Amino acid sequence: VQLQASGGGLVQTGGSLRLSCAASGRTFANITMGWFRQAPGKEHSIVAAITWGAGKTYYDASVRGRVTISRDNAKNTVYLQMNNLKPEDTAVYYCAADDRRRPFTSLSLNEYQYWGQGTLVTVSS
Repeated sequence: VQLQASGGGLVQTGGSLRLSCAASGRTFANITMGWFRQAPGKEHSIVAAITWGAGKTYYDASVRGRVTISRDNAKNTVYLQMNNLKPEDTAVYYCAADDRRRPFTSLSLNEYQYWGQGTLVTVSS
């Protein structure tokens, strides 16, 4: 699976951004997709995930209520709509893919086999 993330940028506190991740190389509908982020000096952490099939979603507590993950299987693309952004959301955001069609949501780094190149989100105070 090849992944291409886009949509990052500089935004003020309270602003919004929509990240996109285009996938190729597999049947997209069969892939669980996740968004992770890595803030300066910190480890990667999951932001949100959406399963293959039913499209069940998961959100980290730090973003719940501000972020929406969605997918368009016809466009082979997953989105991350981020609203009410805060300076602590500043990070490089990565999309990731798990093509094993497991019956539960993949939440940790090592559950994803494929990674995009990352897109930088900077939230100014």
